[in-house]
Amino acid sequence: MKIKQKQQGILFIIMAGFFFALMTFFVRLSGDLPTMQKAFFRNAVAAVASVVMLARSEKGFYIQKTSWPSLFFRALCGTIGLICNFYAIDKMNIADANILNKLSPFFAIIASYFILKEKANKVEWSCVLVAFLGAVFVVKPSFEMEFVYAMIGVAGGLGAGVAYTFVRKLGKQGERGPVIVMCFSVFSCLVTLPFFILQFQPMSFKQLLCLLLAGISATGGQLSITAAYTKAPAKEISVFDYSQVIFAALLGFLFLEQIPDQMSIIGYVLIIGSAVFKWIYALKE
Repeated sequence: MKIKQKQQGILFIIMAGFFFALMTFFVRLSGDLPTMQKAFFRNAVAAVASVVMLARSEKGFYIQKTSWPSLFFRALCGTIGLICNFYAIDKMNIADANILNKLSPFFAIIASYFILKEKANKVEWSCVLVAFLGAVFVVKPSFEMEFVYAMIGVAGGLGAGVAYTFVRKLGKQGERGPVIVMCFSVFSCLVTLPFFILQFQPMSFKQLLCLLLAGISATGGQLSITAAYTKAPAKEISVFDYSQVIFAALLGFLFLEQIPDQMSIIGYVLIIGSAVFKWIYALKE
């Protein structure tokens, strides 16, 4: 049963990578809009979808009393991570912002040690570091980014990593995935709504459609990653979160005419190689 849950966790996190790559793709197509406007749409669709799912479920909107502290910290850290990541994308080189956000699985393993008392061994640490190195090759960050924007990007990765750890904790407590998604999405919408109203910029039909599609993709990603971290510990599956880089590269190649260079190919080899090795090791364990 434990092995089966690991396999399900890996499958869900790869699905999340695909959906989040789609989200990034549609956000890029939406053009030059305020960060909070993009962030609001990113979570509004997920909020509606999760509310509908819970309304139709057998238990409805029931939430375990023991889940409230973790739900709050998951929503708070996730919202901070989301806003910081979107802000960094707006202010920095897109490659630099992405690599900083890809620190989230690394932070998730560190957070798991303190929050869940889950310890990773040397092999697992090595796989994560190799995958992280591969991501560096893919996105090719420059060394000229401004310090403040860079620290905001790091804060985005930290917020996401800690949030995923609380998702895992909620899963161990038996809380339902749609409940976790709803609390995070509604919380994020409430936080970004005032800024969305004050900074609202009129959108064309194409921009609105892109943001709606980004929201739908984010909903799929959120549900998938929530399911992933409720199935298995972060240290066992977080390395597969780097699959988002592969999917993003494919979308860029197919629709944006972006051809990967040699550095990116090296990164793909490192990421896929690390993922395959980690998969084999997990099955043996």
